[in-house]
Order: sequence, then C-alpha cells, then structure tokens
Amino acid sequence: MFYKFRTMRLGVEPFGPSPKSSEDQRLTRVGRFLREYSLDELPQLFNVLKGDMSIVGPRPLYLSQISEWNNRQKKRLLVKPGLTGLAQISGRGELTREEKLELDVKYVETQSLWLDLRVILATITQVFVRKNIYEKRYSQSEYTRGQKSNHA
Repeated sequence: MFYKFRTMRLGVEPFGPSPKSSEDQRLTRVGRFLREYSLDELPQLFNVLKGDMSIVGPRPLYLSQISEWNNRQKKRLLVKPGLTGLAQISGRGELTREEKLELDVKYVETQSLWLDLRVILATITQVFVRKNIYEKRYSQSEYTRGQKSNHA
C-alpha cells in the first residue's frame, strides 16, 4: 500500500490510462495542481519513513503489471521502489513503458550512492522545470502503431 493524494475524480477507473495532458477531464482542479508540481507523490514520504520505499529506486507499479514483464525487467523488483528514479530524470512522460523499465533495470545494475545523489539533484530540477509530466504514449507498440498509420 503506497500513499498518494487523489488527483482524479471519484468513479474514474483507477487502473485506466494515465492522463496525457492537464486538460484531462478526469483530473480535479486540485489534482491538476498537485500533478503539475509533483506534489501528489509527497505522501509517499510516509512509505519511506515506514521502510516500504526508498528515496531513489524504480517507481512503484501495479502488481498486475508484473506478468507483462520479461525476466530482465523483473530485476527492478530486486530493490525497493522509490519516490524518484532514472526514468523520472531521463524523460518522464516522454518515455515508453519499455524505456522506463529498462532505466529501472539500469538503476538496479548500477546503483550507488553517487547515482542516488545525482538522481535526487536532477529530480529537484525536474520538479521546477515541470516538463514531461504527462505521458505522451504508453508503450513502444503504441508508438509503432502511430508511426505506421502516419506513413500509410
């Protein structure tokens, strides 16, 4: 169980696609503000204090998604989930699910105090820049389908 502020309206499918823009009608006015400034993640500091999460590591995902991962991608489970990670400082919403998973594995394979400090500093910068907050596309297959339809 991970804590997070509610940013979407009641009655919205909780496991549905992430909002692709601040104009998404599922977002509440306060929720939009919380997401824009990455404040919706602040309650997860309680998870860090409880020892369920770390400051840096792969972002927590739904348990149901594990069945979709290959053995390499499952390496992300070898460390505690974090408030921020390589994916959050390397493109955030511009990255596909596969790219984020690869960065999570890269973090697991190369983790160090120096890397954690670099991620924390870059995260602070990302919060102030407020760039790539919303997902542009979910997966590589979604991107590939879009490319094919654009060239057909």
